[in-house]
Amino acid sequence: MKSVDPGHQEPARRRRRLDREVRASLRDVSVQLSLLNNQVRGHLELKGADLECLDLVSREGPLGPSVLARRAGLHPATMTGILDRLERGGWIVRERDPADRRAVLIRAERARGAEVLSLYSGMNSAMDQIIGDYDEAQLELLADFLRRTAEAGRAAAQDLADGAAEGR
Repeated sequence: MKSVDPGHQEPARRRRRLDREVRASLRDVSVQLSLLNNQVRGHLELKGADLECLDLVSREGPLGPSVLARRAGLHPATMTGILDRLERGGWIVRERDPADRRAVLIRAERARGAEVLSLYSGMNSAMDQIIGDYDEAQLELLADFLRRTAEAGRAAAQDLADGAAEGR
């Protein structure tokens, strides 16, 4: 029987425990942010994916409707309904693309952005305090981890969307 070095087992066990903690914490963050977004959506009287689409347009816009649909992982017909609601609510405007007058670009109405930000003010204040506890090197590590995690989420969502399209 081969003896196992107990000193060798401990780092592996600790690594597995930390891995579980990180994954559990990410799931918890996902749930808590979803609950927060549901509250914000309710206060703003937005439905379904409206808030997420508005956020994408605010951060990355102006965007064409088909680009936005791809980024949001939504069917173009679904995106049309979302954009109609956001436009009626004064959240976005549809404009002609200066590069191609036949195309439309979606732009967020900056005047309405303050409403959204005010609802996130409690979370933003808490984040300011949390971020203040980390030094620059730690923040670089966290930013890298979160960027890579977000990209993994985008890729997984795209894989599911592609698989769903193949199943039709």
